[in-house]
Amino acid sequence: MAIQLGETLRNNMINQYETTVGTAPKLQIRSGTRPAAPATAPADGALLDTITLPSDWMAIVGSQTGNDAGKIAKNGTWVGGGAAAAAGAGTNATYYRLMNSAESVCHETGTVTATGGGGDLTLDNISIATAQIITVTGWNRTQGGG
Repeated sequence: MAIQLGETLRNNMINQYETTVGTAPKLQIRSGTRPAAPATAPADGALLDTITLPSDWMAIVGSQTGNDAGKIAKNGTWVGGGAAAAAGAGTNATYYRLMNSAESVCHETGTVTATGGGGDLTLDNISIATAQIITVTGWNRTQGGG
């Protein structure tokens, strides 16, 4: 049996996401194998870029109802200033880590694909070159229980 949550509860739960992660969090774009859990440190691959997200990085859910209840998306432009830490030209981004602003706590990890590729986060180009501008084209979440 699956539980169902009311629309107001789903909206309020997903709105806590930005509150918990905080303002101006860091988004690490990485290569290699994604760790088993957010608290697990990366074991291989490389940090390709760190993007500081806007202070209001999530579009807050209002009073969405029906199929839109509990859905949230990125707010503003998420762009990196270049891949200064890239392991080398042509390194593919495979996952991300959503960190607090001090980069001391990882709140979420997920897959990275090119736009339209179905990843948890999508980029305009996953083949990262040194000094490349990196643009996040998609990130959204849906609170379960609907």
